[in-house]
Amino acid sequence: MKKKNPGPDEKRSEKITSIGKAAARLFNEKGFVETSMNDISDAARLSKGGIYHYFSSKNDILYSILMNYLDLIMEGLEEKLRAREDSPEKIRFFIARHIELYRTNVSEAKTLLHEAHFLPARYFKTIAEKERKYYQILAGLLSEFFGGRVPKERLTTITFSLLGMCNWIYSWYDPKGPVPPEELSEIIYTIFSGGAKGYQELSKGAEAG
Repeated sequence: MKKKNPGPDEKRSEKITSIGKAAARLFNEKGFVETSMNDISDAARLSKGGIYHYFSSKNDILYSILMNYLDLIMEGLEEKLRAREDSPEKIRFFIARHIELYRTNVSEAKTLLHEAHFLPARYFKTIAEKERKYYQILAGLLSEFFGGRVPKERLTTITFSLLGMCNWIYSWYDPKGPVPPEELSEIIYTIFSGGAKGYQELSKGAEAG
C-alpha cells in the first residue's frame, strides 16, 4: 500500500519536532543562555527566518521542548500502571519506563533538569504543574506499596529520593555504555525496594516501641 504524503499539519509538527531536537542538543551541550537563535538555525539547517516562522523566541523553543517531553512522559502512564497487578510491579514498571524515555530522549531529559528555570514564570508554572502530576503518580504508587501507613511528609521524602535515583543518572549514565538501560532500571528498583523494606521494618519497630 502506497504511503500517504504528510499533510500540512503533519509537516508543521515534524518541523517543530526537528527544530526542538536540534535546540535541545545545543541547550544540553552549551546551555540555554549561551545558545543563540543563529546556533539553532545552523543546527536545524533552517534559515533564521524559517525558525521564526515556527517560534517567536528562544523561550518558546525551550517551552515546546519541555512540554513535548513531559507529554510523552505522561502519555498513557496511568492506564499502563493500572494494567500491572501489584504495587511492586507498578514501581518496577515506572522506573523502567523512566529510564527508557531518558535513553531515547537524552537531550530533552537533561534540558528539563537543567534549563527549565530559565523559562518565564507563566511557562515555568505550566511545566511545574506537569512535573507535579508525575510526582503525584509516583507518590500514589509508593503509598500503596507501604499500605498507606507512611505519614505524608515521610512519603514526600521517599518519593523524591526515588526520583533522585532516577534523575541523577542524567549526570553520568551513558545508555550506550556497558550497563544496558534494562539492567540499570533493575539495579535502581532492587536498591530502592530493599531500602524500602528496611524502612518498613524500622517503622514497625518504632511503633512497637
